[in-house]
Amino acid sequence: MNIPWDDVQLFLAVAESGSLSGAARALSVTQPTASRRLAQLEATLGDTLFARSVEGAVLTAFGERLLEPARRMAEWAGEIDRAAERRDRSPQGVVRITAAPGVAHDVLAPFSVFVRQKLPGVRLEVVSKVEYVDLARREADLALRMHRPAQKDLTVLASISYGVGAFASRDYVARLGKGYGPADLDWIGWAPPLEHLPPNPELARLIPGFRPAFACDDFLVQLKAAEEGAGAIFLGRVRHRFSRPTTLVELAVDLGRAITSSTHLVCAKSALDIPRVRAVAELLAAELEHTVTDLPRKRA
Repeated sequence: MNIPWDDVQLFLAVAESGSLSGAARALSVTQPTASRRLAQLEATLGDTLFARSVEGAVLTAFGERLLEPARRMAEWAGEIDRAAERRDRSPQGVVRITAAPGVAHDVLAPFSVFVRQKLPGVRLEVVSKVEYVDLARREADLALRMHRPAQKDLTVLASISYGVGAFASRDYVARLGKGYGPADLDWIGWAPPLEHLPPNPELARLIPGFRPAFACDDFLVQLKAAEEGAGAIFLGRVRHRFSRPTTLVELAVDLGRAITSSTHLVCAKSALDIPRVRAVAELLAAELEHTVTDLPRKRA
């Protein structure tokens, strides 16, 4: 039996998004098209892959057996793409970089201008999302991540570590008075479904019954709220030449213990054989290496 790669992609998209509509968006097709193709695939296989309901699509036992082989097939498809592009002799074409929205805004947007100056034949595409995308499947070429990867086919090209502090606007600080502690602050944090992300867990351990005074699922909205005086936000003590000016100042608040974070530039090992990916990776790695961390604190 010959199962076309397009059908495997559809199967994976439904399995990983949990719905036909999500798969259709990921593959840039209409939902009726995705539904028709899935029905044809199930007819070819002679069994159902998903139990479908208004809540979404859940893998059947038969679908579960196919999931891991399909994922391996996707990874090898990415390897084939990269191998085919090694014939390129000069850096040109699209390089996709993924990062969390705050990092994409603060680093990758201005970095794209620098890349155009240094590599005029290269165009960046930025995937700005909290969730990790799969580098092995070539959903992106490079990633800026908080955690080092465990997969053996991925490599870390550069890393920085830095302290994290509580920051707020000067107007907000002026309203606090003296002797404030963590429980006295209006904290800005993540709203569902991202409430598991820092700093929510750290603050929940520090403050009994913690709830953010302002919560949002978009970091840039959180940052704007802090700048407008809505409360305190956790930020890294890190500056680079692309950093934008900020009106926020660090609060003199005892958080109990030092809080640190990291940023890692990650890539599939085989992707470095593609000239445009290697060229962009080297530029970005150099920027990370020259980043200044834990500047002298300007406390309010």
